[in-house]
Amino acid sequence: MSTPEMSFWDHLEELRWTLFRVVIALFIFAIGGFIIMPWFFDNVIMAPSKAHFFLYKWMCQISQSIPGLPDFCDDKFSVDMINIDLTAPFFRHLSTSFWIALLLICPYILFEVWRFISPALYEHEKKNVRWVFLFGSIMFFIGCVVGYGLIFPMTLRFLYGYSLSSVIHNSVSLDSYMDSFLTMIFVMGLVFEMPLISWLLSQIGILKKSFFKTYRRHAILILLILAAIITPTGDPFTLSLVFIPLYALYEFSIFLVKADPKEEEDEVSLDKI
Repeated sequence: MSTPEMSFWDHLEELRWTLFRVVIALFIFAIGGFIIMPWFFDNVIMAPSKAHFFLYKWMCQISQSIPGLPDFCDDKFSVDMINIDLTAPFFRHLSTSFWIALLLICPYILFEVWRFISPALYEHEKKNVRWVFLFGSIMFFIGCVVGYGLIFPMTLRFLYGYSLSSVIHNSVSLDSYMDSFLTMIFVMGLVFEMPLISWLLSQIGILKKSFFKTYRRHAILILLILAAIITPTGDPFTLSLVFIPLYALYEFSIFLVKADPKEEEDEVSLDKI
C-alpha cells in the first residue's frame, strides 16, 4: 500500500513538529548541562589550562626522547583566569550549557532531518543517505575530540606562554578563553566534515577527483600554513601533529569523490590490458 502524497501544508506541519522536537531536546539537555556545569567546567573545560592535562603528560614523555621539542614537563603550568564583567559568569553558565547541549544532540538533529526527508526518497536513496548521516555524525565528533584534545591545548599552551616583554604578565579573561575553546572545537568538527561535503558535491557533479589531484600541491601548502597558524611553536613534530590529520582528510576526500569520465575510461582500459 503506497503512502498518500503529502500536501505543502502537511510538509509545513511536519517541519513544525520536527523543529519542536529538536527545541525540546535542546532545552532538556541544556537544563542538564546547566546543572552539571560547575563540575564540567572545572574538570573538562578548564582541564587544558592545568599542567596535568593528558596531552601535556604525553608530550612530556615524547619531548624527553626527541631533542628540540618545547618543554611540556613544567608541572607549574597553569592559566591565570580573570573575570572583568560582573554578569559574565552567569551568562557564560547559560551559554555554555546551550552549546554543550547542541553538541550532544547533533546525532538526534540529524535523525530528525533524516526522518523529515526520508518519505521523499526511494529505497536505494534511503540506504545511502542513512549511512551519510551516520558518517557525518561520527566525523563531526572525531573533529570535536581532536579540537579539544589537540588543537586547543597546543594553541593555548603556546599563546599563553608567549611573552612580548618581561614586564607583561599574561592573564586570560573568561570570555577570551571560552570563545577560543568553543570556536576551535566546533570549527574542527566542521573541518572533519570535509570528506562528507566533498562526497555530496561529487554526487551533484560539482567536484571530481581531478580537481583534488590537480591542486594537491596547493592544498599541502595551505594545510601547512593552517597548521602553522594553529600551532605556531616552530618545531616540525608539533606542526605535523596538526598537519597529518588535515592532510588525511584531504586524501580521504579524494577517495570518496567520483572520478572524471575520462579517468574512468582510462581505468577500464588498464583493467582490460
